[in-house]
Amino acid sequence: MPTSHIRVSAFVEIRRIASGGLTEVAVAAHSELSAHPDVGVLVFDDVTGRPVDLDLRGTEDEVRARYARSAEPTSPPTEAAPRKGPGRPRLGVVSREVTLMPRHWAWLAAQRGGASATLRRLVEDARKSGTRRDEVRGAQDAAFRFMSAMGGDLPGYEEGIRALFAGDAERLSAQLEYWPSDIRDHSLKLAAAAFGPPSRNTEAR
Repeated sequence: MPTSHIRVSAFVEIRRIASGGLTEVAVAAHSELSAHPDVGVLVFDDVTGRPVDLDLRGTEDEVRARYARSAEPTSPPTEAAPRKGPGRPRLGVVSREVTLMPRHWAWLAAQRGGASATLRRLVEDARKSGTRRDEVRGAQDAAFRFMSAMGGDLPGYEEGIRALFAGDAERLSAQLEYWPSDIRDHSLKLAAAAFGPPSRNTEAR
């Protein structure tokens, strides 16, 4: 599967040595291990906070070629062109049965645009709200994974985790103030979406 979309960060102890695509980070990790064979390199997905295993065997050129191949895009399957004919174009509207109580139908009928338009608005609002909740939870989980792996023994860790899941960005920053800068900054970066505004790409999903 192509991996060109994956962004990762590599750390050696408390120092971030590289961030970016798999190819450039794998090459940087290989170079670090070649210069310092006794160090351990930890790599994390920049979206999920999950650890990523890199295959660093061979020479730098072999590592680069390995991940360059994995990032090559594949051609999507060709779809047949839609048939054109007379009549109104299909708008993707699907007719389904909806079972409601009489009072529900009465309320829907009284809304602007009638029952169908109101149901569509309610569904879209629910989708937007659900997407935002998913974004917040995903950011919290990603930051938690990374903080647990890299900062579990650091002062303020437990209070920082509480602040993360309480949605308190200011308190989280305060608890991480004295962490090594690379670990602190990456933790706050992963957590940012938990405190920010709703995604502008909600409609495109």
